[in-house]
Amino acid sequence: MAVISARTRKIIKASQISIFGNLFLSLVKIVAGFLAGSLALVADGIDSASDILASMITLFTARIISRPPDIKYPYGYDKADTVASKLVAFVIFFAGAQLAISTSQRLLEGKQPEMPSIIAIIVVLVSIVGKQFLAKYLKRIGDQIDSPMLRANARNMQNDVIISVSVLVGLVLTHVLKMPIIDSITALFVSIWIMVVAIRIIITSSRELMDGVNDPTIYRTISDAVAKVPDAKNPHRIRARKMAHYYMIALDVEVDGRKTLYEGHTIGHQVESNIRELIPNIYDVVVHVEPTGDENPEEAYGISGKDMSL
Repeated sequence: MAVISARTRKIIKASQISIFGNLFLSLVKIVAGFLAGSLALVADGIDSASDILASMITLFTARIISRPPDIKYPYGYDKADTVASKLVAFVIFFAGAQLAISTSQRLLEGKQPEMPSIIAIIVVLVSIVGKQFLAKYLKRIGDQIDSPMLRANARNMQNDVIISVSVLVGLVLTHVLKMPIIDSITALFVSIWIMVVAIRIIITSSRELMDGVNDPTIYRTISDAVAKVPDAKNPHRIRARKMAHYYMIALDVEVDGRKTLYEGHTIGHQVESNIRELIPNIYDVVVHVEPTGDENPEEAYGISGKDMSL
């Protein structure tokens, strides 16, 4: 049976708080939206309902990443964190697309909507406060434990605040200008914004799944770590990739070929130690030591310290 780490417990707790918080806000907004006759408020409630599913995905994933490495997954299950952030994004996009379709159909039908009740404005104000609290909480925990899926959920919550503010502005204008169609137009813009946010999360998570890094200056940091070891030269084939909150780093360094195997091993170990000191959350560092001048210029992968311009 897998032992649940402190990091996993924090993810589970944050997900549970997010689920109950969004469940309350979603029910209040959807019910109030129908009673008050505000399509924009119903749309905001549907967005919160999609957050419940997103948090449940996060909660389920937290159980997966707690599993230890095995013969199928020798690097462990931490990358499920990134896969989950992509699933969350698809859920968000689907909710936005459904909302855009239903709102567009209503606008195209040309039916005159009813004037929303003032209660809708009060409910939106409550939603803004609640969502802001959840967004800050998830971001704080996500940054604390470096969790992509919690940060994705936090960004979604923060964008929900923007959505609720836009709904509030739309409702106020609806009452001031006596034009209930503004409520439907607001709902359409909200749905488009939801889809844009989802696409951004998909792009970020895809980069990580393709072994890219969001901050390429890490290669400069690795090169600086090598430079601190006098006998290690020409760092090349430097590759860094993320596995949830951990970094996997591999590189080649050149050492005077006249040195003994033991001396070469010691130099490689010094390079590894320097990298671990400069970069937090290291899963593993693989340093390949080769004799000076042995670099193959035709190697097309990895970053070289010679031509680094980061």
